[in-house]
Amino acid sequence: MDLSDLVRLRKARDQMDRDYAQPLDVPALARTALMSTGHFARSFRAAFGETPYSYLMTRRIERAKALLRRGDLSVTEVCFAVGCTSLGSFSSRFTELVGESPSAYRARDHEPGAAIPACFAKIMTRPVRNGEAGSAARS
Repeated sequence: MDLSDLVRLRKARDQMDRDYAQPLDVPALARTALMSTGHFARSFRAAFGETPYSYLMTRRIERAKALLRRGDLSVTEVCFAVGCTSLGSFSSRFTELVGESPSAYRARDHEPGAAIPACFAKIMTRPVRNGEAGSAARS
């Protein structure tokens, strides 16, 4: 993979970071990166260690956690606010990455983290991928 491919892949990744709540799919992201769909998906995984869909869902769940901590939106409202179209899929992915359901996460007291600067809170509350939440919750 050459430098120009990485620049185009970063452009697509930046689009996911910025427009996570918009309907994004791999073909549209591939067009952003000026690549075929298959080449984009393979190159993205090689460059960033995960599929474009997994990366996008992690961004969405990360934002959902922040909205749920506020407590003024229902789980359904949060689901749609972060760009998910299926409450069931959102809840399943949230539980997989975070280790608890969105409802349980929303109901939990988040005040102890209020004194933590936002830049550190973002790192500490970043969802984990690949089923790591289940093993972390058991330890």
